[in-house]
Amino acid sequence: MPNALDEIDFAVVPGIYNPFTALLAERAGAKAIYLSGASLTSSLGIPDIGLITLDELEFMVRRIKEVCQLPLIVDADTGFGEALGVHRAVMRLERAGADAIQIEDQSMPKKCGHLDGKVLVEEREMLQKIRAAIDARKEALIIARTDARAVEGVEAALRRARAYAEAGADIVFPEALLSEEEFALFPKNVGRRCLANMTEFGKTPYIEAEKFRGMGYSFVIFPVTLLRVSARAEMNALEELLSRGTQKGLLWSMITRAEQYEIIRYNDYRKRDDRFAGII
Repeated sequence: MPNALDEIDFAVVPGIYNPFTALLAERAGAKAIYLSGASLTSSLGIPDIGLITLDELEFMVRRIKEVCQLPLIVDADTGFGEALGVHRAVMRLERAGADAIQIEDQSMPKKCGHLDGKVLVEEREMLQKIRAAIDARKEALIIARTDARAVEGVEAALRRARAYAEAGADIVFPEALLSEEEFALFPKNVGRRCLANMTEFGKTPYIEAEKFRGMGYSFVIFPVTLLRVSARAEMNALEELLSRGTQKGLLWSMITRAEQYEIIRYNDYRKRDDRFAGII
């Protein structure tokens, strides 16, 4: 059975962090979604430094795929252990519904890819993880992320990216590049499909998706955009609510009850219940 992501030539991939945001992305016409580690951990009230457990991540993957059938790319941080841990994590996440699983070459405790002070694992250790991931998966794609640009420079990032591709990674993800010129190097030199990260407030300049398409990238993720926009809206709403004691001034900025029910397919559940009751 072909992987749904193989059918996608190019896609803007929004970062989501729960089933509702997955449904919003589906409604908006996204071709695929990205379960962002940074967004998911923030939604749980913890930093993205490897604290999330495999159980927590697997639970969210299952909940998302229960209601949304878009191809799902899952950020699995450093893979939840050494090679054997990666093997188990890939099996569990694919069974939960992951269409692609991303692992990175940082050592623990890991950091957000756009923060200073990252430490890499030895290249051979990452290659072992990739081989373990390939052995464990059935149809899921394996995405190998390298954070080497910020630690050892762009040439080292290219070398690692090529090595990860040769080890069997289906997609290569060079993190925290500093220019369009650096991004353009990877699709030309690694021999695999490539994924670009277009996060906010980081080291990478803002580059339009069409430019990434022109460079040869297959996917551009926007991992934390939805969380940051919604958090700002929620902060503003809380300020208004607590200062004025009413939500009347916020109604213009809300989705309606009807829109909310449409997103979660409320009427589908009601009709199903009526059918079970013999009403229809």
